[in-house]
Amino acid sequence: MKSFNLETLELAKQRQNRLTKPPGSLGQLESVAIQLAGCQGKVCPEINQPWISVFAADHGVTEEGVSAFPAVVTQEMVKNFSAGGAAITVIAAQENAFFEVVDVGVLNDVSPLPSLVSDRVSAGSFNFAKQAAMSDEMMQNAMKVGKRAVTRAINADSDLFIAGEMGIGNTSSATAIISQICQQPVAKLVGRGTGVDDKQLLHKQHVLESALALHQAQMQSPEAVLRCVGGLEIAALTGAYLECARIGLPMVVDGVIACAAALIAYEIDSQVKPWMMFGHQSVEPAQQAVFNHLKVEPLLDLSMRLGEGSGAAMAIPIIRLACALHTNMATFEEAQVSDAN
Repeated sequence: MKSFNLETLELAKQRQNRLTKPPGSLGQLESVAIQLAGCQGKVCPEINQPWISVFAADHGVTEEGVSAFPAVVTQEMVKNFSAGGAAITVIAAQENAFFEVVDVGVLNDVSPLPSLVSDRVSAGSFNFAKQAAMSDEMMQNAMKVGKRAVTRAINADSDLFIAGEMGIGNTSSATAIISQICQQPVAKLVGRGTGVDDKQLLHKQHVLESALALHQAQMQSPEAVLRCVGGLEIAALTGAYLECARIGLPMVVDGVIACAAALIAYEIDSQVKPWMMFGHQSVEPAQQAVFNHLKVEPLLDLSMRLGEGSGAAMAIPIIRLACALHTNMATFEEAQVSDAN
């Protein structure tokens, strides 16, 4: 892992304390600028070129009826991403962020399409209600897909990485992962995902509880949890987060699926945490368990539950404002304003 620059972090703290405002009055905007200073090794950080990769894959567990939408929606949404018609593509265009959608394991190969990177591992994951979601080889290959996306971002001189996801059924995988690692009961964490009704929600809970019991003996490491109940796009997210920290690229984590991947990455190597910012508070209850486990706070709470990286991308202008305030506000000395001392 690349070393986080604690010296620059301290200098950024000192600068914040000299700006013409009461200390702490800009709240998280201050901590974001200070964190980025440590990431970039610059007292005054800046974000010029965000990068967004949306990883797409299908989930075998949809056979169990855990989603309100059929699995075919995954490939239909990939086409929508390519055409620029999804929420994340609109946000990316608005923020001048580079956008790509990466096919890690969509059931049917829809390539070639504009903005689509075909890096397929397999045609979806297995039904983890009956067997492990992935073989070890599948999982490792999917993690490499995420690493390759980060390499593309670095080669394009990007300075902020956002990973989104698309995969019908993936809130089930994310909830199972979070339940297992955070040791929280499924009943406390399970959410409505794409919008299941009360009966479907209870069914989803029972499917996840049974699946966790089925794989319990095997899940003795974070990688094993990912292999047993994860998904190809979640593995790609995990690989991307680990690679960002390894090379020193700050990242913004999205909603509950991205948070499940961030949790796995943290359990594999806790040194990823300083490179992570958390974009938003989803309405999915499992996400809060991750925040509590990692002791972090999200930047926004807009009652979103879309995924795609949309909540993380919504935080881009906030992060840019944090940098601008940190850099361009005058200090008490420069403005000749008397401070509290």
